[in-house]
Amino acid sequence: MSTVVLDNVSKVYPGGYLAVDRMNLRAENGEFLVLLGPSGCGKSTLLRMIAGLEEVTSGDLWLGGTLANDLAPRDRDVAMVFQNGALYPHRTVRGNMAFPLEIAKADPAMVRERVTELSKALHIDETLERRPGTLSGGQRQRVAMGRAIVRQPSLFLMDEPLSNLDAGMRTELRMEISSLVRSLGVTTVYVTHDQVEALTLADRIAIMNRGVLQDLGTPGQVYNDPATAFTAAFLSSQQLNLLAATVRTPQNQFILLDFGVHQITIPWTDPRAYAISQHVGRQIIVGLRPDCLAPVPETFEGPVFLGRVRALEYHGHEWLAYVESGIPTVPVPEPPDPRHKARDLAATAPGSRARAVLRRLIPGAGLDPAPIQAQEQVGAGTHRRADLIVRVGSRPVWRAGEPARVGVDVTRLMLFALDGSRIDPPHR
Repeated sequence: MSTVVLDNVSKVYPGGYLAVDRMNLRAENGEFLVLLGPSGCGKSTLLRMIAGLEEVTSGDLWLGGTLANDLAPRDRDVAMVFQNGALYPHRTVRGNMAFPLEIAKADPAMVRERVTELSKALHIDETLERRPGTLSGGQRQRVAMGRAIVRQPSLFLMDEPLSNLDAGMRTELRMEISSLVRSLGVTTVYVTHDQVEALTLADRIAIMNRGVLQDLGTPGQVYNDPATAFTAAFLSSQQLNLLAATVRTPQNQFILLDFGVHQITIPWTDPRAYAISQHVGRQIIVGLRPDCLAPVPETFEGPVFLGRVRALEYHGHEWLAYVESGIPTVPVPEPPDPRHKARDLAATAPGSRARAVLRRLIPGAGLDPAPIQAQEQVGAGTHRRADLIVRVGSRPVWRAGEPARVGVDVTRLMLFALDGSRIDPPHR
């Protein structure tokens, strides 16, 4: 068993690229922690720092209560599963799985027994005498998992182990990973960019973007109660509606979200009302998932957006409608440029060693930090049309070109400041 603690950990590559920014994170004993984010967000770099394959630029990494910044990879008692399996091509499946125990000079009889038992659990017992080149992608990943599990380490590190497999194989192997790891009770840090993998596998999910931790919580917490607009958008199976609105309080009777051509009222009895009222006269970002919107008849008395159907998409189990409503949409707010943040980090890093390393890696780090450009006005920079994306069920009630009345579930509005942070604090 092992805990993993990242205390203000950063990684800066030569040239000043900030891959991980002052990360504070803890994986408990036996926990299955998933690092989720888009390609290039720093999640694999973070995993490699835990494994000892990348040096920690600043901050402290603790494994099982031991400071591990300068600990050699072989002394960390971790096992890693890579995206491509990384098997020894000249060894059989049995030889690959037995290799970690052979290096540790374990008893040969015990090695044979453990490899045989584990191969049955992974459904690869019939391939023990074959070589990796004769196996399918799913079989190779099972062998890679078996090689990691067989020596019973205190920590599993998995770097997108299912990304090269087809959808059916990913689903099958995902269930096997979950059951095996939980039966062993070993702390696991798992990297993926796939939202479904994260939601189905994790005890907790840490969501990253541009090296910054965006959110941390159980799958239910980060999906239903996201801390940032990025989290809400990244975890949406369909594109999230992010809309620009101005907060008003007409004669202090209620809160009005003014979208220009449309408005939504929120009563003062709403638990979010006080937090929203702190933004009176300013723009905010309103997030709505497509399933928070629905076609409604003219007799519907709740809040309604009016528009015209531009297009319909068939997704097998449901239809999505794209409705031109005249409401300005906004892009997902992004953290500042990592290069600027790297210079800031170099200027403020505690300890002479950390400052020296950072200034060696970052040209001009001894100078004043470069100014970060002010955030663009909401509504600028969006790369898609100002459409509402509406979930219309298994049978569409509209046709392209028809007028549309879209009902809004006000209880499921997600409200964010212009920097992407939640206006009403999430519950954790």
